[in-house]
Amino acid sequence: MFSTILIQKNFEVMEKEKKMRNLVIGLGIVAVVLAGVLAWIWIDRNSMIGDLTVEKEQLTREMIDLKEDYSSLTTNNDSLNIQLEREKEKVEQLIDRVKKTEATNRVKMREYEAELGTLRSIMRGYIQQIDSLNTLTISLRKDAAQARDIARQSQQKYEQLQTTTDEYAKRVQIGSVVKGRGINLTAINSSNKETDRSSRAVKLKTCLFLVENTIAEKGPYKIYVRIKGPDGILMTGSSQQIFTSAGEQMIYSAVREIDYQGAELEICVFFAPEVPFVKGVYSVDVYSEQGKLGSSDLLMR
Repeated sequence: MFSTILIQKNFEVMEKEKKMRNLVIGLGIVAVVLAGVLAWIWIDRNSMIGDLTVEKEQLTREMIDLKEDYSSLTTNNDSLNIQLEREKEKVEQLIDRVKKTEATNRVKMREYEAELGTLRSIMRGYIQQIDSLNTLTISLRKDAAQARDIARQSQQKYEQLQTTTDEYAKRVQIGSVVKGRGINLTAINSSNKETDRSSRAVKLKTCLFLVENTIAEKGPYKIYVRIKGPDGILMTGSSQQIFTSAGEQMIYSAVREIDYQGAELEICVFFAPEVPFVKGVYSVDVYSEQGKLGSSDLLMR
């Protein structure tokens, strides 16, 4: 009887120990599972935080690139430059907000991404405006260059025409000058006959022909003679008379005014000195107001 009771108690103890052992094993398994779950959650959280941090850094980098893109956009339009500067300031403010926000705040990060997209769209619009302005500027520059080329060509043509006109004018001016030929200096005696003796001469006669010139100015012309004696001194009357020939002022011995109408014309100019003639060579230079017509010499015995 006693042994039966003892066996029964031992069996009950063994059953309790078995249940306790099973409970411990079960709790151990649960603890291991919980530890695994916690470890997985920790690893997953750290991985998620790492990914969000990378996303934040990438977003920040994109914003910095956008800021640099805005900085690279420059135009000659002051109003457009002010707008670009304002948008660049918005990007800078957005970068500051991103840097101050935790990477795990996904709601804010999504808002920032949306703002970044808007700013990019705005920048594309500015790029199109700048391209249009640049295209217009290039077109205007081409038009300006063409206008300058046309103006330069016109100026060259004008200068060539002016040069040609000036040359023609010079030729006409040169061609319109009345020229002389056949200048001859002779001495005249009291009988109005030619002589080569100084003792008989009372005056000198200078004759010449004015050459035919149909383009020369018609009308009155003055012919001046400058006579020098054997001593080389200019012979003049009682008063010295001054004339201008080709812009140079000189003293003349005698003058005669004629009417020139373009046809060849023979004229003579007489000069009677106040002193007697002497032996030697007399020379005469003949002028008009346009220039010198020629020279001649006379030897008197």
